[in-house]
Amino acid sequence: MESDVRTLISPILLKRHKVLYFATLTFFVLLFAVVFFFPLYWMITGAVKDPQELIQPTPTLIPESFYPGTYLDAWRELKIGKFLLNTAMYAGGAWILQLLVDVPAAYALSKLRPWGGKLVLGAMLATLMLPMTALLIPAYLVVTNLGLLNTPWAIWLPAAANAFNIYVLKRFFDQIPKDLLDAAEIDGAGKIRMLWSVVLPLSRPVLAVVSILAIIGAWKDFLWPLLVLQEEGTRNISVALHYMAGTSGVTPFNQMLAGLVIASVPMIVVFVLFQRHILSGLSAGGMKG
Repeated sequence: MESDVRTLISPILLKRHKVLYFATLTFFVLLFAVVFFFPLYWMITGAVKDPQELIQPTPTLIPESFYPGTYLDAWRELKIGKFLLNTAMYAGGAWILQLLVDVPAAYALSKLRPWGGKLVLGAMLATLMLPMTALLIPAYLVVTNLGLLNTPWAIWLPAAANAFNIYVLKRFFDQIPKDLLDAAEIDGAGKIRMLWSVVLPLSRPVLAVVSILAIIGAWKDFLWPLLVLQEEGTRNISVALHYMAGTSGVTPFNQMLAGLVIASVPMIVVFVLFQRHILSGLSAGGMKG
């Protein structure tokens, strides 16, 4: 009996050409793996090569010279630890401020339903249609006029209100049954208490994904920190490595690659550990019972 489930390839055809199907699937999986992982491999192996091997006309896939101490040299010579600490401070502050601003905003739009709330939400979502570069000049002028250049607030304040995060949070809050909030209100809970005691405990999946995206976004940001973090001691890791790359005569190229690898490790680890939370949090659209 034929299955009622419709698929791209029928079960009969799949059974007839099973070897061809799995060969094609394996080929494309390997192809995409090479495309995505080869730059990472080139960066990691390039850091252990001798500088002369790196600049020779014919590149070597497997290092002929091998010096893993380049990573330790890069950590000490490029002051990677200091810039990573700066980056962690900027990412942590941006994360906390985003939660403090975005969660109440999404809660108000979802459950309090103020007058003009749909207009406010539409205006926020409209900002997602604008390219980031269109907002750089007005944002820079605001930060400059407030005297926030070369301070953490130049990173934290522009990141506080995130339209995408507000939209994701609101969509999740919309799925929380109104009966739960009504029961809490009968028990004497106010609006803030309902947010703290009812909504937030039920919203852990979406709070996790918003937190991860906020931290990753602040960690890997480059263009905005390049504008507002002009003093060397205030730079994050991406901006610091950019300035070091500009002094190629001073900084060995293999040390630069080692610095890039070290800077990439924290976010790769975060993504690998929490990728399930990211996918489940973004796809969470309903609640059980």
